[in-house]
Amino acid sequence: MKLLKSFFDFYLNASVHVGFSVIALLLTTILLLGIEFNYELAGFIFFGTIVCYNFVKYGVEAEKYLIVSSSYHKSIQIFSFACFVPAIYFFTLLDTQIWISIIILALLSALYAVPLLPKNKNLRSLGGLKIYIVALVWVGFTVFLPVIGQRIPFSWDIAILGLQRFILVLILLLPFEIRDIKWDNPELKTLPQVMGIKKTKRLGIVLTAIWFLLTFLRDELRQIEVWPRLVIAVLLNVVFLYGKNMQKSYLVSFWVESIPIFWCGMVLLLTSG
Repeated sequence: MKLLKSFFDFYLNASVHVGFSVIALLLTTILLLGIEFNYELAGFIFFGTIVCYNFVKYGVEAEKYLIVSSSYHKSIQIFSFACFVPAIYFFTLLDTQIWISIIILALLSALYAVPLLPKNKNLRSLGGLKIYIVALVWVGFTVFLPVIGQRIPFSWDIAILGLQRFILVLILLLPFEIRDIKWDNPELKTLPQVMGIKKTKRLGIVLTAIWFLLTFLRDELRQIEVWPRLVIAVLLNVVFLYGKNMQKSYLVSFWVESIPIFWCGMVLLLTSG
């Protein structure tokens, strides 16, 4: 049991679960838009997410962004370097037309942790920008990259999907912001630090309602658009209304992060049924 728990903790701490969540959002986009699944893009996004998240989480605190003191963090670092190899491999297999988009998103992710100049602050340190940057990057990778890869013309429905994805990622990040309020530097000016925990939870409920209602603005509205989103909206409200202790083990790091996977599973069942 102890070994299983250690493996599960590494699975969470090494951002593998985050990688699956991002892939779930990518697959949901593909199912909702009815486009072809790109294995090379999925492979790059999965391994790239692991590398990027681990760099942001552990590289910021490391000396020169590389040298970590903890042996546990070193094992995560080695794992990240191992994931970097397939990420580069899948990148080389992608069409050159989406390379520019990927590079822009990768630079934005890097600037989240690394300052432009040695004495400058990184984007993460700019008060209030943290979750918006993360949400923007997730939208880019899970909505716009598959659209660009399939050469699909930009449409109203894609714009609504992108806006909804941006809001959803903001909603999913709020429990993490609440969980980390005790440890976050006050200079970050996260929403819980500025608004307080209760108001942040209310904001999450309001954003969830907006996210769901935006569904009805789509030109082509199908069953798989409405019912899975309604279930997800209920789950999100349960988190904000009854998740009193966000610091509780695995509540945020596993269960909240699993919501995109659960949503993808429902959409997949409806499309295959």
